[in-house]
Amino acid sequence: MKNNTWNRIKKMVWPYRKTVVLVTIIAILIDIIALAKPYLIRLVISECLDKNVYGKGIVTVTTISFTYIVFVILENILDYFNRKKSYSIGENIIFDLRNKLFKYMEKANVKFHDKVPSGKLFVRIMSDTEDVYTLFSDVVTTFAKDIFILIGIITIMIYISFKLAMLSLIVIPLIIISSYILTKLLNKAFTNVKNARTKLNTFFAESIYGVKLIKVFNRQKEKQEECEKNTTEFLEAIKPMGYLQGLLPATMSLIENLGISIIIWAVVSKVVGAEIDVGIVYMFTTYLKNMFDPINRMIENVEIVEEAVTSIDKIYEIIEDEDCLENFETGKCLDKIKGKIEFKNVWFAYEKDNWILKDVSFTIEPGQSIALVGKTGSGKNTIQNLINRFYTIQQGEIIIDGVNIYDINLEYLRKNIGTILQDPFIYAKSIKDNIKLFNEIDDETIKEAVELSSATNFINSLDNGLDEIAKERGNTFSAGQKQLLAFARIFALDPSIFILDEATANIDTTTEELIQKSVDKLSKNKTSIFIAHRLATIVNVDKIIVLSNGEIIEQGNHEQLVKSGGYYSSLYSAYYNSLV
Repeated sequence: MKNNTWNRIKKMVWPYRKTVVLVTIIAILIDIIALAKPYLIRLVISECLDKNVYGKGIVTVTTISFTYIVFVILENILDYFNRKKSYSIGENIIFDLRNKLFKYMEKANVKFHDKVPSGKLFVRIMSDTEDVYTLFSDVVTTFAKDIFILIGIITIMIYISFKLAMLSLIVIPLIIISSYILTKLLNKAFTNVKNARTKLNTFFAESIYGVKLIKVFNRQKEKQEECEKNTTEFLEAIKPMGYLQGLLPATMSLIENLGISIIIWAVVSKVVGAEIDVGIVYMFTTYLKNMFDPINRMIENVEIVEEAVTSIDKIYEIIEDEDCLENFETGKCLDKIKGKIEFKNVWFAYEKDNWILKDVSFTIEPGQSIALVGKTGSGKNTIQNLINRFYTIQQGEIIIDGVNIYDINLEYLRKNIGTILQDPFIYAKSIKDNIKLFNEIDDETIKEAVELSSATNFINSLDNGLDEIAKERGNTFSAGQKQLLAFARIFALDPSIFILDEATANIDTTTEELIQKSVDKLSKNKTSIFIAHRLATIVNVDKIIVLSNGEIIEQGNHEQLVKSGGYYSSLYSAYYNSLV
């Protein structure tokens, strides 16, 4: 095991170290009882039944039987308590891990989510953490117990009869050799299973999330074929595991019975010299069988450990990668954001040297409305991403109210920027919660926001109004209705800067007119940025910035750009003619 993996395990266990110690002590007590029980049976056989004497002093069959019953009851009570505490350790650790993973995913930058598929993150937070739970609930807390009982059994066997113990332990090398070979094969098989499982889980997560797209393009057959291919790969990967897992207990059982046969042969043949009574034979065969239980468990746990170690490394590869974390703690909180935005010679690329923005410079005055126009890939959405500080620019400066955007506290910055995307996300919560978005907003403000967004009629048509619970991703709402809710969110939060990403594209003309009036009224003293393809929605903005291949090619208001006869003029003429 790598040092960093071991350190990670210690870090996870440390908060529960007292419980681990308690569980270990209880496990050792259980082992002591397990070691004592065969000795009690031996007393009955050798001292009572064999000699036909059923009582001598305190050593009577009744006393021994009562003691044995007490030991059994005590063993089961301790075992129950031990299992309960062991499971609580695993449950607490998986609780901590899942919360750490989710916290990381929330604080991770957009670049991280761009490169890591959501399906893989789902596997990490659900499947991999379950592997870790198994390690701590089933393996860590039983390791000391297994070691102690092995040492105890071997010590007692040697104490009773050294020669018979040595003969019994002849099978130990067979156990070590066979377990080593089978473990190596299991590890190799497990790696293949792990990779195939991750691929399969990622496929399922993405396919379920994108089921509408599959239906729209009628790709069910192709996706079913891909599913069969992935499940076949997983089946082929897991088959060797089944063979090996079946072979392992069978091999151990064979060796166990071989050891018992050696004991019986040695006693019957008097190889060990002096005559051995029946009670000692019973003790040796019982101890030998009991010795195989922890050995089998330890060998079987190798797979669990390997699986958990792999999962721990994959989980911590994510949560220890601080380069992808956004810093919400530092930075300035301005008295109030007025909304002046300046881009000064900004260069930006998502990938090295593949420039999306090239030396872009423009200024938006407080309360001014602007529109970004250009073909797909011209850089419009990139500007929106940079204002929200989803990415870091390579060159130049972005300034808000005279302060570099990277010197402003990130939480404060985004709180003052309201962005409406083309496809707003709706949580499976009440309409009120979807508008509030976990902010402390009073009911009166929410009602005003609903009226301003022209969503009153839509929400009143629902059975429970604002308390109506939306389905997953708002699937029962139309695209236009979801946009209305998105507008209500922005009006309720009342940010200083609006960014509207073709936000009225899916709303009917009547509703669009109502929203436009509300937007005009609300954004009168606020900076507004429109990313638009429908040019009719931006003719009244203060400034239009025309982009092409990441560069600004024109700036001005609608009338100025139409009169100039440039790119925007031809674009608007084509749009107008298409309407006619």
